[in-house]
Amino acid sequence: MSANQSAPSPAVVPREETQQKLIRRAQAAGQIKPLDHYTIADRIEEKAAELGEHPFILYSDSRFSYADVNARANKVAHAALACGLKPGDVCAMALENRPEFFWTWFGLTKIGVVVAFINNQITGKPLQHALESTEAKAAIVGEECAHNFAQTPGIKTPLWLLPDAEKPASDADLQGLSSDFITALEQAWSTQVDRSYREGITAETPTLLIFTSGTTGLPKAAIYSHMRWLCSGDVMEVTIDSTPDDVFYCCLPLYHGAAATSVTSTALRSGSTILVRRKFSVSRFWQDVRDNGVTICQYIGEICRYLLNQDNECGEHKLRCMMGAGLTAETWKRWIDRFGEMDVYEGWGSTEANTNLINVDNYIGSCGRVPDWNTTNFRLLRYDMENDTHVRDADGFCIQCEPGEVGEGVGMIINHPEIGGGRFEGYTNPDATEQKILRNVFSEGDSWWSSGDLLRYDENGYFYFVDRVGDTFRWKSENVSTQEVANALGDLSGAELINIYGVQVPQHEGRAGMAAIVMQEGESFDPQALYDLTEERVPRYAAPQFVRVSAAADMTTTFKLRKVDLQRQGYSPEHCADPLYVRDDKAGTYRPYSAEALAAVGLPPFEYQ
Repeated sequence: MSANQSAPSPAVVPREETQQKLIRRAQAAGQIKPLDHYTIADRIEEKAAELGEHPFILYSDSRFSYADVNARANKVAHAALACGLKPGDVCAMALENRPEFFWTWFGLTKIGVVVAFINNQITGKPLQHALESTEAKAAIVGEECAHNFAQTPGIKTPLWLLPDAEKPASDADLQGLSSDFITALEQAWSTQVDRSYREGITAETPTLLIFTSGTTGLPKAAIYSHMRWLCSGDVMEVTIDSTPDDVFYCCLPLYHGAAATSVTSTALRSGSTILVRRKFSVSRFWQDVRDNGVTICQYIGEICRYLLNQDNECGEHKLRCMMGAGLTAETWKRWIDRFGEMDVYEGWGSTEANTNLINVDNYIGSCGRVPDWNTTNFRLLRYDMENDTHVRDADGFCIQCEPGEVGEGVGMIINHPEIGGGRFEGYTNPDATEQKILRNVFSEGDSWWSSGDLLRYDENGYFYFVDRVGDTFRWKSENVSTQEVANALGDLSGAELINIYGVQVPQHEGRAGMAAIVMQEGESFDPQALYDLTEERVPRYAAPQFVRVSAAADMTTTFKLRKVDLQRQGYSPEHCADPLYVRDDKAGTYRPYSAEALAAVGLPPFEYQ
């Protein structure tokens, strides 16, 4: 199967043209040097002086200019100092998407405080872990998140309340939250903070701690330097040609790298405006785009699918550019056909990555291109999926993939005092950092960042995301990509979402495919329709052997699917309350689960782990 099998082949852009665009990006990435005394705070103050009353943040009926945001950030800086924070300290933030998120973050940055973004939906052990792993000296807690902290006993970190008129908390939830920060804010001046607080800070100094999505285990806090964050904006500005006339739409959570980095750093670099929503809304999306003149939107693939599944029409809009990841070829084509021509910058990377790919050619289905291997630190290593290890030659070194081969994407780690690109800044946990480093890959002593992602590329250098290492499973002596199967079956009539994963089958090698399907409101699952679609789209060994029809998907707040609990429950009716089905090729359909249905296909009952 091909990752772009369902879309027509787009015209191949000449390699030289793609390379010129990538060279522009590389030049932009090198503008800020590791030892430059330049920080996020410096850029904020520069833009406030340059743009003044130009709108920076739009939220509901409110409008905040660059000067407004800078002045409010100054108040936060003075208040944080009054409450005892100092340069080098870590301060956590737990807020939903609202204007205060920006100036609280920027204000802390002005005094050299490292900011740790906390997922605003976690409680209990994950929340405790987030505070402890960042060694936060304090946490600024939005009133809308007070309940999370009230449900998490044993927190030793000082908690400072930040009011939220839209979502007031109960008196019980406010217990344990100090009002000292509120008092300090009320008394703080909006004058510029003395630059001496960050005089020892260079561009390579850490400024942000952003947690990975955490589809398995507890999330890790990735380290962001000022340089890395700022360079992201420098690079994307020249990539999408953003200007002060652009309006970015921010509907993904700001505590995650996508919105906090791609949107915010790019908009700040180009002096653009950001329209902020608390969370993504299918029903409001196009109205927001039209009413606010949105020109640039960030996406996750599932967002586009949700919008395509609705009857809402886009109307006359100014959306010219989409940037994000996870857009399948079929969804991409449908998006353009329905909502009009626009540039789509599909990319590949991660919160902690030291390398990335980006599709600058509008080449449908691809997440990026490498026209010249001599100009990138990215490589694709042959990977043995059956034994879950890299393929090595007789000398013990890894092997670069040829076109068509599936391998793991890696980035050569570069540590040079005058070069920022290629650095792997790691996590707050040194052991977690070390686990992501491959050594002696192509030569003795080299080191590479390990992505854990499987990709492949074609003869023209275009890359396609295949799956996560471990999500590709083996069944009937064949390798099956969960991502490819999900893509192939994604337009099942009436389906809202399809999550594919492998489950263990007693007395059988490998894993059998299973699908957790969420149907759209008012739609019913048709087992025959699914069977017919699998026969049309995927080889039989790749077709889901089992199906569960779920009421809702288990997803992270950044729209990544969780699979661990689903795999553990498998096709056990005792541990899965959802309707279950078993594939029966002799009957030519999916049959409702029963002991007889299992026996008919020669499979044993599931053994719950």
